[in-house]
Amino acid sequence: MIESEVFDRRDSDGQEISVRVYNLIIGVVLCWGFWINWLMVGSISPEAITAINPWLFFIGYFASCFLGVYLFSSSSNPLVSFVGYNFVVVPFGFVINIVVSRYDPSLIIEAIQVTGLVTGVMMLLGVMYPAFFSRIVGALTIALVVVIIVELIMIFTVGTVPALIDWIVVIIFCGYIGFDWGRANQIPKTVDNAVDSAAALYMDIINLFLRIVRLMGRR
Repeated sequence: MIESEVFDRRDSDGQEISVRVYNLIIGVVLCWGFWINWLMVGSISPEAITAINPWLFFIGYFASCFLGVYLFSSSSNPLVSFVGYNFVVVPFGFVINIVVSRYDPSLIIEAIQVTGLVTGVMMLLGVMYPAFFSRIVGALTIALVVVIIVELIMIFTVGTVPALIDWIVVIIFCGYIGFDWGRANQIPKTVDNAVDSAAALYMDIINLFLRIVRLMGRR
């Protein structure tokens, strides 16, 4: 994962805080990202997003995401990391907007509940078995790259993606949530590391949510 250097930190560049405050900051930063996405879904028309030139949209999407990841993974300043986090949250919000507009609101609520439950379970497992998730992270990365390539090929050749692909991606990001949460509790507990950890977990959780929505929508 491109944010992995966040979890490789062993030296503290700032004052360490208590475990409770550290986890509270992670939770607040995550909720901020989800709130921004909720505002975007409620205030931006999906038609306005789909009207954007596809190439311009994808270039802007990836440029913003990579800039955000670079900022929060390379900076030891919590404010800079938080700005980088928002550079990731906003483009994800556009994608979420397009996806959720295709489904009934009750299904979206149900998908949010399932995502929250799965995330909580994987975080618990990540704390209980950090060594296990560390062992499988290499396989998760390879599997994710392979799945992305296969998915792109299927989109451009047959135009559809089978449910099996979505199930595989769900399993992959479940593994990443366990891994990232376990690692987040092993690095120095500073404000900056809390923001960076939340940013990494945000991407895991949103990707998991989007796949769960697609799987539930197939019903």
